[in-house]
Amino acid sequence: MAQLVDNSWVAFGLRRTGRFLASIVVLITAAFLLIHLVPGDPVRAALGPSAPLDLVEARREALGLNNPLHIQFFEYVTGLFRGDLGTSITSGLPVADVIAERLSATAVIAGLAFVVAILIAAPVGLGIAILTRGQRRGSLDAGFTWMSVLVGAIPEFLVGIGLVAVFAVTLGWFPVAGRSGPESYILPVIALAIGPAAIIARILRVEALAVMNADFVRTTRAKRLRPRLIHLRHVLPNTLTATLTVAGLLLGGMAVGTVLVESIFAWPGLGSRLVQSIISMDYPVVQALVLVYGAGILLINLVVDVLLAWMDPRSTMKEV
Repeated sequence: MAQLVDNSWVAFGLRRTGRFLASIVVLITAAFLLIHLVPGDPVRAALGPSAPLDLVEARREALGLNNPLHIQFFEYVTGLFRGDLGTSITSGLPVADVIAERLSATAVIAGLAFVVAILIAAPVGLGIAILTRGQRRGSLDAGFTWMSVLVGAIPEFLVGIGLVAVFAVTLGWFPVAGRSGPESYILPVIALAIGPAAIIARILRVEALAVMNADFVRTTRAKRLRPRLIHLRHVLPNTLTATLTVAGLLLGGMAVGTVLVESIFAWPGLGSRLVQSIISMDYPVVQALVLVYGAGILLINLVVDVLLAWMDPRSTMKEV
């Protein structure tokens, strides 16, 4: 039996690693082609129509854009292995330095938003499941379902605009924009967290209701255990598999959601830099940020797969 488990883990690891590497190859290729599929000359577009021709040619030569496509791709891939993401057209700075300067700002609000979403969703989802178990309180059940669907469907940027209008402009409780102190984190984090929290709460409620009807939970009730102990020790842990799957996918969505949220709050992260680079047509920066966001989402999915397999080892034996 132990040998079977070991073999299943090896097969699982090889399968997931192979998918991850194949996805990375596709992502790298797509990011490389991005700069070549855009109509026109990206260097001329970035430097402006009044830039001298010799400056444009010098920058193209420095970026290696005059080389054949296959040579450019080879240099691009070898540069990635060296940690070289290229050079910004507009500033002339290494793209890796631009990303390193802003990465922490994006990681902090995305991570905080994820934690806040879980802290909101877990008690709300479990609490609604407890209150509506056995088809009780039908109006509460229907109201929660509709409200969670509605809130989960609102785009992050609309939530952000609403938060700015109410709590920053009208009430003046928080800064309108910028990263100036602890209070400046509150609105962007809420804008990122509120939609995923609603989705996770809805999923957790459905899973909790299913677990509450399971035989082992009925057995714990027959033993006269305290309801709080039943819900926290037996019900909540058994809802984690589906909840973790959804939460992991939403974490990747939160990272992408930072693009517009950071622009709304003038947050000095990768998302606002991506928007600025698109506007200024600084395609090496856009190319690198697409790669960073894509690789981050793939890595999150890989980590979620491993955690799910660790929580439920039987899933490693399933052929996918």
